[in-house]
Amino acid sequence: MVQELVRPAKLPRGAAPDSAWAFLDGKFVPIREAKISVMTHGFNYGTGVFEGIRAYWNAEEEQLYGLHLREHYSRLLRSGKIMRIRIPHTVDELVGITVDLLRKCGYREDAYVRPVAYKSSPVIGVRLHNLEDGFTVFAVPFGNYIDIDKGIACHVSSWRRVDDNAIPARSKITGSYVNAALAKSEAEEAGFAEAIVLTQEGHVSEGSAANLFLVRDGKLLTPPATDNILEGIVRGNVMRIAADIGLAVDVRSIDRTELYICDEMFMCGTGVQISPVTSVDHRDVGAGEVGPITKRISKIYFDAVRGKDARYKDWLTPIYKA
Repeated sequence: MVQELVRPAKLPRGAAPDSAWAFLDGKFVPIREAKISVMTHGFNYGTGVFEGIRAYWNAEEEQLYGLHLREHYSRLLRSGKIMRIRIPHTVDELVGITVDLLRKCGYREDAYVRPVAYKSSPVIGVRLHNLEDGFTVFAVPFGNYIDIDKGIACHVSSWRRVDDNAIPARSKITGSYVNAALAKSEAEEAGFAEAIVLTQEGHVSEGSAANLFLVRDGKLLTPPATDNILEGIVRGNVMRIAADIGLAVDVRSIDRTELYICDEMFMCGTGVQISPVTSVDHRDVGAGEVGPITKRISKIYFDAVRGKDARYKDWLTPIYKA
């Protein structure tokens, strides 16, 4: 039986209730006991890799569905390979740990799962070699990160996306997200909801921490992996949905000014989900409202992640036993 969540009346978004659990150093512990040293290498130097995984609550079925658990953990292992971090678990084992964790937390609402693999040695010195590795995963209740209904206002950031030959964007490296944080804060403090970052060459890369799709002349456009994007899992979902509804997708470099003349635009990612963009740099996207193609893709996606579309059941892992 799924237990009701016990939490303070005003739990900040992204914070963990006292009833939450974590998996750390090979065992489950209450979230308040999941602690590391201030000397931990990953804390001091950003030498860690992570994933963001959503779990969606279906109230009618009283079921929590983990979204793309295998795909996320496969990517985590690839990120670890780039950063020379050994994760002592297989994908199947990581999926099992996550299912057990969510069952212990007992959430009856949408949740966010954060696995982190990191250099755990308590030492000073910049390197990746001759260091111990650690792994943890925890889960918190989590709703919408940014608006998914009305459309958001974006601006082109003054900060450029990190390059593959500097800090690889295809790996979710903890330290690299200062790039996203700089762009995100600049956008919000200037009155926008999100940032769009460019490559060093001036092509459109992605949002601060989300992939980007444009609609032009009835076709989807999205930047290629070589324009320093994260090879997003939800990006792949959008492409599958597009194929299922007969919508062409063109993967190519996108110029900045195409942001100003496209018909529709949306960001996508595990955190942002499907978030329509209705203006960029004070210029309306299309008619300045959420467009029909974005609405159609969004409807299919949100039905899928809550287990309401049988075509996409392979995306989901049921958490609670029937």
